[in-house]
Amino acid sequence: MEQARRFAVTAWVMGPLGLVLVIASVLWLRTGFVLSSVSSESMRPTYDVGDRIVAERVGGDEVERGDLVLYTAPERYGESAVMQRVIGVGGDRVVCCEGTDTARERITVNGKPLSEPYVKGGIADGMHRPYDVSVPEGRLFLLGDHRQNSLDSRFFEEDHAGTVPVGAVMARVTDSHAMPLLLAAATLLGLLLALIGLVFGITARRVRRRPATQIALWPERW
Repeated sequence: MEQARRFAVTAWVMGPLGLVLVIASVLWLRTGFVLSSVSSESMRPTYDVGDRIVAERVGGDEVERGDLVLYTAPERYGESAVMQRVIGVGGDRVVCCEGTDTARERITVNGKPLSEPYVKGGIADGMHRPYDVSVPEGRLFLLGDHRQNSLDSRFFEEDHAGTVPVGAVMARVTDSHAMPLLLAAATLLGLLLALIGLVFGITARRVRRRPATQIALWPERW
């Protein structure tokens, strides 16, 4: 029965450990990250339609200028999450545009021209609709990278000068998929451990039920 006991101990260790690892990994993945795909051309050339993205859940007060964020604004876009780039945070003054033509124009933030190597075609605006926005505290001014094809803060002047509350931010887009992949690997490992624990548990039960070996004894000779 010693063998059955060892199998049972292994089952009780590996099974629960595997289940805990699966549950923790899945919860962390679901609560810590957003996995989505791009559905419009507004972020070209940074992201194109169909590109898969990973976004880390953070508070809106944690994001900075230049960050790509997922946020919701039902009154503007319905229930879908929108991905745009943070151009101005609370207290910033965002002005469009400095420069004499589309190719040379630059958005300024607090009086300094903004370097934007990520915008499509190098066009910082292209809409020929000047704006001068003082971003209220607790709000963000956001634009798409394809400035000629993005429905962003520029088009909602009547609603807090186009800004959105930091509370609307769901997550910050990250180029690193390391953590989600690590959590997925941990989930698979947990499933494997749980399966091994189950196998050892079944084996221990069978060993306990196995009949004892019968040994025939020759009668003693007198």
